[in-house]
Amino acid sequence: MLRRAAGMMLMACQAAFAAAEDLGNGFLHHGVATPVSNHRGIVATVDGQGRNIVLLWLYDHRGCYSLLWIDAETGKSEEFPIPFPSGGDCPYASILSSGNKFYTHFNGNFCEFNPAQRAFTFTAKTVPQMAMGMTEDDAGLIWSVTYPNSGVASFAPKTREFVDYGQVHKENWAQYQRSVAADDKGWVYFAVGNTASHIIGFDPRTRTAKPLIPEAERAKGTASVYRDLNGKVYGHPKGGGDDGWYELYDGEATKVGKLEKRTPKPIVTSHQGLFHQLFPDGRRVKVCDTVTRTLVVEDPKTGGVQELKFDYTSEGAHVMGLATAPDGTISGGTAFPMRCFSYNPKTDTWVNNSAYSQFNAVTRQGDRFFVGVYPYGALIEWDPTRPWVNTEKGKDGCNPQLLTDCTPTIMRPHKLLAHPDGKTLVLAGTPGYGYTGGGLLFWDRQTRTRVLLEHTAIIPEHSTLSLVALPGGRLLGGTTTAPGTGGEKKAKDAELYIMDMATKTVEWHQVVFPGAQGYTDLCVGKDGVVFGFTDSSRFFAFRPDIRRVIYERPTAPKFGSTANQQGPRVFVTDPQGTIYILFNKGVARLDQTTFDINLLAESPVPVALGGDYLDGRVYFGSGSHVYSYTLPAGK
Repeated sequence: MLRRAAGMMLMACQAAFAAAEDLGNGFLHHGVATPVSNHRGIVATVDGQGRNIVLLWLYDHRGCYSLLWIDAETGKSEEFPIPFPSGGDCPYASILSSGNKFYTHFNGNFCEFNPAQRAFTFTAKTVPQMAMGMTEDDAGLIWSVTYPNSGVASFAPKTREFVDYGQVHKENWAQYQRSVAADDKGWVYFAVGNTASHIIGFDPRTRTAKPLIPEAERAKGTASVYRDLNGKVYGHPKGGGDDGWYELYDGEATKVGKLEKRTPKPIVTSHQGLFHQLFPDGRRVKVCDTVTRTLVVEDPKTGGVQELKFDYTSEGAHVMGLATAPDGTISGGTAFPMRCFSYNPKTDTWVNNSAYSQFNAVTRQGDRFFVGVYPYGALIEWDPTRPWVNTEKGKDGCNPQLLTDCTPTIMRPHKLLAHPDGKTLVLAGTPGYGYTGGGLLFWDRQTRTRVLLEHTAIIPEHSTLSLVALPGGRLLGGTTTAPGTGGEKKAKDAELYIMDMATKTVEWHQVVFPGAQGYTDLCVGKDGVVFGFTDSSRFFAFRPDIRRVIYERPTAPKFGSTANQQGPRVFVTDPQGTIYILFNKGVARLDQTTFDINLLAESPVPVALGGDYLDGRVYFGSGSHVYSYTLPAGK
C-alpha cells in the first residue's frame, strides 16, 4: 500500500506570507486560501499490536483523498490514499466494526481499512452514490444505504462476500438515509428524509423493500431508527419524541407509542461528524483538530492529559466565493473546514480565521463586509477595522456580528445584494432541507430590522438565485427551480420577476426562457439594460422598462460555462462601469453597445468562482486557490 508522510505547515489565525506567482499572460497565483483539510469521521481504536491510534478521513477541495493514521502516544502520522477516485465526493457515514475494521462508502465505492494490516483490504464498486447511514448486524455484516435513491449494500468480513442490492426505494426527490439498523431476524431498516419522512424495511433473502409508515404520518424532515439490545428495532416517523414510536421486527411495524425503556445496542457509527473518542484501555480523545493539527488524549483514571502535534498533506479547503473588502483585501470563505480568509495584495499576506459556518454569498456595502451563511440562512456583518472576535449566536460584541438568521425560509444563500441606497441588504437563496421555494430577507442597517418574505409572496415553489437593483425602488430577480437540499422540484421553468421594494409585491414575472432552470447571475449596465446568464451557458440582455429580452446567445461552445458557485459572482465591474465576465475559459469584457463578448485572456486554470475588482485586477478562485488577472491598460 502506498503511504505518504504528512507535511504541510499551517498558518492560521495570523498573518501568513505568500509569494505571488506570475503565471504569464497577466495572471497571478496568490496561493491557497485555507491550507488545511477537514475530517469526515474520526475513531479512536488500536492497531494490530494493541497500540492506541486515531483514524480519520481527510477531505479537501478534491474530495476525500486519504485516511490519516495518528499514533496516539507520539503524534506520528501516516496517510493511506483512498484506493479509488474520489470524484470530489467524501464520506457522509462510516462505521468502526466489532472486528476493528473501519468502513465507509462514497462515490459509488465501498471500502474497508484494516488497522492490523495497516492497509485498505477491500473495495467494491456500487450503484451511486454515498452512504448516508451504515450499521452492523448480529452476524457481523456491514450494511450501507446510499443517497440519492436508497441503494443497499452489504459486506461479510469473514467470507468477504459483497452484495450490491441496487436501489430499492423510489421517490421523486433525493433521499437521505441518516440512520440504519438491523433486527435479530435479519431485516434491515432505514429512515428516509427530507421531503417526506419514511421508514423502509428491507429483507435480504427476498431482496425486497417494504414501506412501513402510513402516508398520513409522513412529515417534512427525516425519520429515525435504532437497534435495541432486545433484538428489535424502533423507529419514529418524525425523528424522535416521547410518543409515536414503532416497534420494527421481522419486517412488521407495530405502533407502541411511548418507549418506557430504551437500551440502544452500542454500534460505532454516525454521519460525517463521527467522533468516537474512547480507546479500549479507557483513555479517550479529547481533541482532534485538523486546523491546529493537535491531538489531546486524556486518561480519566489518572486525570493525565497529553497534547500531541500531528501533520498531514493538504491541497486546501474549497473556496466558496470572494469579494473586495473595505480594507482593500480580497476576502471570503472556504468549506470544509469553515474558515474566513483575507488576502492583502499590497503586502502579499494572508489572514485566516474561524468562520461562522459556510460563507456562501459575500459583498461589501460602505465600510462593512457582509456574508450570507449556510446552513442558517444567516446574515453577518464584519468590520475589518476592528479585531476579529469569533461569531456566536446570541452574543454581542462579536466581529463578525450575527444580525439575523432565516432558516428554513432561506438556508443556503445564493445572492446577497448590497443595495445602492447604502442601507439595505437583500439576501436570497434556497430553503431548508426537504423544502421547496426560498424567500427573501430585507435587512435595514439603520433601524437594524428585517422583513422576511416566504416564497409564496414572490413566486411559489421558486427560489431567487440572482438579484439586481433597478431605478424607482424596484428589484429584478432571477429564480431557480432547484428545491432545498433533498427537496422536491415542483416548478418547470425558472422565471424573471420585478418587485416593488416598498410594498414587497411582485409587479411582473414571466418564463422568459422556456426550459431554463436558473438565472445564474444578473448585472445592470449602462442605459438600464440588465445582462444575465441562464444555466451558466446562455447570455442575454434584458430591458426592464419594456420587460423584454433584446439580445441572447449561447456562450458555452466558445467560452465554456460561466464561473459558478453557491454565490456565483460571474459579473465583475470596475469603477468606470466596464463589465467583465468570468468564464471557465478565462476573463472576458462585455461591449455594452453591441453586446459582443471578447475574451481578454485564457486562464491557465479553470475559473471556477467569482470574483471582484481591485486596483486594476480581477480576482477569482479555482478549487482552493486564489488568482487574479491584470486588466489591459486603457480598457
